[in-house]
Amino acid sequence: MALLSLLETMDLVALGVFLGIFFLYGLLADHSALHKYSISAAMDRQRRNWMREARHRELRMLDSNVLQILMNGISIFASTNIFVIGGLIAGIAYNEQIADAFSRVPFAVPITPALWSLKLAVLLGIFVYAFFKFAWAIRLANYCAIMVGALAAHDAAESSDAEARTEAAARLAALCAYHFNRGLRANFFGLAALGWFFSPQLFIVGTIFSVLILLRREFFSGALRAVSGLQ
Repeated sequence: MALLSLLETMDLVALGVFLGIFFLYGLLADHSALHKYSISAAMDRQRRNWMREARHRELRMLDSNVLQILMNGISIFASTNIFVIGGLIAGIAYNEQIADAFSRVPFAVPITPALWSLKLAVLLGIFVYAFFKFAWAIRLANYCAIMVGALAAHDAAESSDAEARTEAAARLAALCAYHFNRGLRANFFGLAALGWFFSPQLFIVGTIFSVLILLRREFFSGALRAVSGLQ
């Protein structure tokens, strides 16, 4: 309650809008009937097709290379988030100096050191959450690589055990993408939260702008149109 007393009414409204949109979008995009119309669902179907094709390949160097590319991409985001987290912690440690300097920025609302620390703590929580999602996605990609290696040989690819392993590999690939997408989504909302340092109104505008970008890319993008008709 002492921390919340630092926030004015408009700050609380902006924070409530941010949290509400963040959780509501995650619910609609990942756990509602709308999910089957998303690019994530379309790509999950192609991951299953990928693993079925991999099952019939004697040499799986192509699949190993694809998985390595995916892991490298996730690792870049995880490493970047580590640097962001370090910078945010440093910002909290020097809250008085930075808050004083930031108060001189044009169009920025004057901010106390305590309020600066609180806002940075919210931002830190977002990027820590994103880092854990990226780190888990890397682990899942490694598990998926192991399952690809465990797929049955070509001459035994029609067995029931081979089908179960294929489905497990496809499921691990889909889970990897799910957690990577959640981390990437948190980064988008983290960028929106930067607006809070200028004004709560800009925080709200940034949150709405970010979710509109996410909605377009997930449900209305050209990439979705390219793959939506495929099974």
